[in-house]
Amino acid sequence: MVAAGKRKALIALVGGAVLALTGCGSSTEGSAPETPSVAAEVPTGFEPCTDIPQEALESEGLRDPMPDDASANGIKWDGCMWVQTDGYSAAIRTTNMTLEMIKGQGFPGTLEFETGGRSAIVSQQGKTQVEASCNVNVELAGGSLEFLLTNPPSRSKTGHLDTCELARNLVGKVAPSIPADA
Repeated sequence: MVAAGKRKALIALVGGAVLALTGCGSSTEGSAPETPSVAAEVPTGFEPCTDIPQEALESEGLRDPMPDDASANGIKWDGCMWVQTDGYSAAIRTTNMTLEMIKGQGFPGTLEFETGGRSAIVSQQGKTQVEASCNVNVELAGGSLEFLLTNPPSRSKTGHLDTCELARNLVGKVAPSIPADA
């Protein structure tokens, strides 16, 4: 299980990204800055805690799900976190953050791709030990499905592996199960 301190650090990290996201906007000469349009709630149609195929979780050795909901400055996350014994942890949550909001931040390692017939974006949003965490967001109506992997180098099973490759692999196993109308 992820220690409470590590979980708080993850929430603080994501909160910092939210502050950056909600503080951005475009402006033109003589007009007030616009803030990004954010849905009031997270997308519906896919519940990470119950809709992820068990075989996908088992193939990755992910177990011990626990609720992992958060909100900050109008941005919301609803989902669960799983752990892999002496490997990475994965928070998989629906969020009202869109791919456009994430792309606009210029996070390191940002790359757009398609998975399961959906647009997705991978980025490294961490401020410290950037290579030990990776975010992948898969487009949903009104937001995205976020995969946040944390993979400290001290983990014997996965610490030596590229965190973003691990994240994209997991996304590839889950994305086909997302309903077309989600």
